[in-house]
Amino acid sequence: MSLEKDPATKSLTDVRSMDGRPSNSASQSTTRIQSAENVNPSGPPPPDAKRGFFFIMVLVSLCISLFLSALELTSVPVALPTITDQLHGTDFVWVTSAYALAATSLIPAMGGLAEIFGRKFSTLLSLALFAVGSAVCGAAHNMNMLIAGRAVQGAGGGGIQALSMIILSDLVSLKERGTYNGLLGLVWSVATAIGPLIGGAFAKSGNWRWLFYLNLPLTGVVAFIVVTCLKLKTPRSTFREKMGRIDWIGNIIITGSASSAVLGLTTGGVTHPWTSAQTLVPLIIGFVGMFCFAIYEFNIPKEPIMPFLLVSNRTSISGYMQTFLVPIVVLSVLFWEPTYYQACFDASPIRAGVLLLPVSASIGFFIIISGASVAITKIYRPQLWFGWITLIISAGVISTLKWDTPIPKAIGLPFLIAIGGGIVFPNALFPVLAPLPVSENAHALALFSFFRSFASVWCITIGSTILNNQLGKKLSPEILSNFPGGASGVFSSIPIIAMLPTEAQIQVKVAFAEATSVIWETMAGIAGLGFLISLIMKGLPLHTGVDDRWGVEEQEKAKQAALEAEKEAVVVSST
Repeated sequence: MSLEKDPATKSLTDVRSMDGRPSNSASQSTTRIQSAENVNPSGPPPPDAKRGFFFIMVLVSLCISLFLSALELTSVPVALPTITDQLHGTDFVWVTSAYALAATSLIPAMGGLAEIFGRKFSTLLSLALFAVGSAVCGAAHNMNMLIAGRAVQGAGGGGIQALSMIILSDLVSLKERGTYNGLLGLVWSVATAIGPLIGGAFAKSGNWRWLFYLNLPLTGVVAFIVVTCLKLKTPRSTFREKMGRIDWIGNIIITGSASSAVLGLTTGGVTHPWTSAQTLVPLIIGFVGMFCFAIYEFNIPKEPIMPFLLVSNRTSISGYMQTFLVPIVVLSVLFWEPTYYQACFDASPIRAGVLLLPVSASIGFFIIISGASVAITKIYRPQLWFGWITLIISAGVISTLKWDTPIPKAIGLPFLIAIGGGIVFPNALFPVLAPLPVSENAHALALFSFFRSFASVWCITIGSTILNNQLGKKLSPEILSNFPGGASGVFSSIPIIAMLPTEAQIQVKVAFAEATSVIWETMAGIAGLGFLISLIMKGLPLHTGVDDRWGVEEQEKAKQAALEAEKEAVVVSST
């Protein structure tokens, strides 16, 4: 079945054959786009062939990839104070920001490569980058080497994140996605539950390097499965033709612009004042560059990596904005609450992981519940509205935590974030894809991953800026003199807080508690903005089909065999 047989889809987007060239009729029809929300965007129904071994193995590889992502997300923050201390560094923010910078910058390019070179090549390239970066991080003997390794790791991690969603969209219709989101949520739950414990255990024993070395065998397993089992169709064209289809100018613009913006966000308020040229210049260049990228992509390339169609309707725009805002709130609890536990309760890294367990272990459970609700009801707006309201309330109550708050309360209140986060974090995907034709899944999901990755930078930037500013205001010069680097050095020196005189300890703990309180007051405002934005999306039907340019080859062969058998039966009956 060809997408050209669906007139609604044909009027929305260029219909491309497997060699990647758009058909002339489809190209002309795109000029008649009125609104992506006024048509049926569903593609052809998925093959009737039973999903077999190869489908299951691909799903296993996606689960392992998600496990790696969640483990990286929850284990490194817990161990970060110890890592920074052992490597004698103060620029702790760059350990996480370098990863986010590379991931954010290269995700759009990975989406384009997946369309041109196919899913398998792009996935293997991402896995290779992630493995090399992990090895460099594990072998790092100073902060610069660690940061460089995190950048390479981020380049691969961002690609893995985007391609996992793209591959799943090739195999499973949007109508069924809630069920599979629940399965992936179970994997996420396990990884986020054990991640802080693993991070804390390795940090306490001084073996934090194994946080990165553990990625190597798991990445190898995923690569083996991809090579042997990812039987997706591949574009049929020469290497030279594929290279000629790459949107080189667009990739250069977005990579440079995103890198510049992340650089400004990372240094602002930490290593340089927000009003300094070192912060403002890269910020201005970055955001102006992103604007120019959008104008260029909407008007010039024949095969843009960000077609205008993706943002041509209010529902997708609302979905993208929710995708950007929700990680800022949700990741804050995974990043800043372990810091609060270590600073205010003298918790070791592993104990901080245990205290965070109610959140990290349960967020996946709520992903399962919310995914199942979408799969059963075929609607997504009520769930998202409820999730945002829960996040607003959660951030507000977490902001009431003090340095001497009883531990049951200190670990119980953040649990509320798991409810709202588990609902909004995965389900923001539905308003993004529901208005769009399935032929744009790769581009749409690459942009989705871009916003999610870019949000992690804002989470770190907002939190670290507030933390450093508040500590600088609330701690006396005498106390700050105990920490190398002043207020910015307090974070990396958390392990020595317990060694300070009692009066100084209390002042530092009070300052940390009040600083994290301001962080959560800010998060409540961001969650409120997310709720308001969610009100503009429409409740559209979910796709029942997939893009038949991609798919498991065994299903395609089974379908062709069935067609041949049907033809033979017709011939026999006619004779």
